[in-house]
Amino acid sequence: MSAATAIAAGVRLTGSVSPTAGGALAYPLFMRVGPRTPVAPADRATHDSARRSTVRIPGLHRRGVDVVSYEWGTGDDTVLLAHGWQSRASVFAPLIRELRSEGFRIVAFDGPANGDSPGRGTYLIDHLDAMEQLQRRHGRFHAVVGHSFGALAALMAAHDGLDTHRVVGIAGAADPRTFIEGFGEMLRLDRRTRDALAARFSAKLFPGGGDPFERYSAARHPLRPETALLLVHDRGDRRVPYAESERLLAVNPGARLVPTEGLGHNRVLRADVTLDAVVDFLTAPDAALAAPARVDADADAELATRVGPPA
Repeated sequence: MSAATAIAAGVRLTGSVSPTAGGALAYPLFMRVGPRTPVAPADRATHDSARRSTVRIPGLHRRGVDVVSYEWGTGDDTVLLAHGWQSRASVFAPLIRELRSEGFRIVAFDGPANGDSPGRGTYLIDHLDAMEQLQRRHGRFHAVVGHSFGALAALMAAHDGLDTHRVVGIAGAADPRTFIEGFGEMLRLDRRTRDALAARFSAKLFPGGGDPFERYSAARHPLRPETALLLVHDRGDRRVPYAESERLLAVNPGARLVPTEGLGHNRVLRADVTLDAVVDFLTAPDAALAAPARVDADADAELATRVGPPA
């Protein structure tokens, strides 16, 4: 039995006796970002070509942390990229290259405890703080593109007033509770232990009260009507269910959902169908984006060419 399997079994056993104790035991595991994702060899040249700097944010414990930020291109229109959990800005390298060729300036960052940024933990508010600071530096964003955890951050930032009128969510969640559920499913925790973990999370990070799962729910707080939304999600995503993008589609009239098949949670970020959809969305005139909410039939026609084991 591996150490991870033994720990998961211990959490389940503890939770069966006391859900509160099980939730307390699960909490540090849930908050742990894990080993830092290295820069992939195929992304190294793009990563190294960035203009690097830092932005200061309060950090998870509100003590201050310098987050590493990156910039490519010199165009008038700026696109902000937000990576997911246990990830880094360089995972967007294929998209960065596409956007540079289209004349955009691209800005990204490594969240605390991710990539080249310091820290041992992070949460959604760190992404929101970093995005706000980068807007103070760069001004209005033509669009914000987020993957997974970063997609939820992009949606909430735009809802809360980040100055942008286009948002792209790739393999994104509609609600932060989704990550509790995914973690609980991975460890095979029962319902009471998952609820106790959620309560522990709320008490630890939001001691002033309030429900963070409601506050940071993009399903309960949709985008402003003038904000265009593109969603891309693989039907077989094992980390963030495809149904999450369907929930977002339902509450954002005019949004477009591009489904894929066989790309999983991570490979969808680099797939041609995704890159083409994002570039088309970002280069389209504003009038072309005012369309009824729909699932893209053209993307469905491409699914047969996008097969393989989920990532």
